Amino acid sequence: MVTTIAQGEKALSQRRARLAGPSGVKGLIYNFRIFSIAVFASLGGFVYGYNQGMFGQILNMASFSETVHPDSISDPVSRGLLTAILELGAWLGVLINGLLADRLGRKYATVAGVFVFVVGVIVQACAKGPDYIYAGRFVTGLGVGTLSMIVPLYDLPSSGLGVFSDQWETGYGTNYIGGTGPGQSDAAWLIPICIQIAPALVLGVGILFMPPSPRWLMSRGREDECLAVIAKIRSSPPENELVQLEYLEVKAQHRFEVETSKARFPQYHAPGFMNEVKLGFYEYLSLLSNRSLFKRVVVAVFIMVFQQWSGVNAILYYAAFIFQDLGLTGNTTSLLASGVGGILMFVATIPAVLYIDQFGRKPVLIAGAIGMGISHIIVAALYGSFGNNWEAHSAAGWVAVVFVWIYEINFGYSWGPGSWVVVAEVFPLGVRAKGISIGASSNWLNNFAIGQATPPMVTTMNYGTFIFFGLICFIGGLFIYFVVPETRNLTLEEMDEVFGDEAGNAIEDRNRLVQIYTELGLFNAGDGAEVEKGGAEHGDDGGKTDN
Repeated sequence: MVTTIAQGEKALSQRRARLAGPSGVKGLIYNFRIFSIAVFASLGGFVYGYNQGMFGQILNMASFSETVHPDSISDPVSRGLLTAILELGAWLGVLINGLLADRLGRKYATVAGVFVFVVGVIVQACAKGPDYIYAGRFVTGLGVGTLSMIVPLYDLPSSGLGVFSDQWETGYGTNYIGGTGPGQSDAAWLIPICIQIAPALVLGVGILFMPPSPRWLMSRGREDECLAVIAKIRSSPPENELVQLEYLEVKAQHRFEVETSKARFPQYHAPGFMNEVKLGFYEYLSLLSNRSLFKRVVVAVFIMVFQQWSGVNAILYYAAFIFQDLGLTGNTTSLLASGVGGILMFVATIPAVLYIDQFGRKPVLIAGAIGMGISHIIVAALYGSFGNNWEAHSAAGWVAVVFVWIYEINFGYSWGPGSWVVVAEVFPLGVRAKGISIGASSNWLNNFAIGQATPPMVTTMNYGTFIFFGLICFIGGLFIYFVVPETRNLTLEEMDEVFGDEAGNAIEDRNRLVQIYTELGLFNAGDGAEVEKGGAEHGDDGGKTDN
């Protein structure tokens, strides 16, 4: 009998791959229904990516200034809040999402998120002053945050496609409606604001025709419905071997989560709302009180700090203003430069999934940090040397723009997708969902901070803003090199060893998971993994759940 869960999982993975059919493009065609569902759900990423770059574009439009009067806000901090308040709402939406998804299921939680998002967009479209924008973007952010943990918002190609389409549609399309100067038609900024309702409504209405989440059905004790949904998705009868395998995997994961929670916090599993609240509180508290888990939280939090303070969203939010500051004359030229950057970042995210497994997480993140940092420093040097007279040094201005594009490419292939991969992999199975939520929370809060801080930074620090972002990139690379372990191909036990977990969280989780998988027939005698002696015993409930 083999001695590691990795070998049992490998055998299970090979069995699943054999049953699932071909891979690659042929696999997408063979499993077209699943592929279609994934593409449909990725509308969440598209909506956020579009919104991410859209507002910075319309801030630069004459008609928006004439109607909304953002210049009536005298200080840069308040003007920055116009952009950043969406991320504050998203952070709150992430916190609300847990309750919605557990109570309503992913389908109706998605509908709720879309409804809130659309209300926020309508408020912005009715704007007659900055207060409308504050309120509308905060409410829109609530919807985005709610969706962010339900649909694959962090599917970087979809998010990148949203940024790309926004910068061309907004920056190089509607900007010309009614001219580009005083007296410009309000349609120039209303169309890009309102058009985001379309994909959101498609997501909200379309999700009603989608099957419920099998995992949610299993968590509610509706096992027969769970099996029926998996069979429908696979277009196969319930007796099909692949359908049965996926059903048992969903069941095993649910049993693992329930039994892990019962083993660690048995006193809070009695019925009652307050016990549910206490259970959630102490599950999060365990991430801070356990030394090994706390180290992992530090990695998750700070990798998102460095991701955001590398300056990516400062560039996405305020690209048009930045390119104008770099000497690109004319609104058209600066918006065109923004659109090219959107294309490059989108293209750079596509192959990331392939080579991050080949080269490892650390090399990709470190290379990206160095590339981003060098790009920032070169832009700062050009800005400091020629910023007082760009008209006489137009070539230098274009070189600076090229290095902004190089920065976006480096982010697209590295810290964009890579930071989320690491956050997901550093946590043990029993606390992985809550660990990822802490990483997401850090991402949104730092996203808010960068959107808030960029206007006053540019005003007071000038080219020093790029030096600051460049230094953060280099520090981020050092953080990855000295603090973050290489998570590629590490077993749960090896991850415990890396983080100095004397309590053996991974061994306890592994033993529980092995026993559940073996009981359900997912691990066979020839390919399963045996329980390690000295590890935690299986729960007293004998693997039974409340289902």
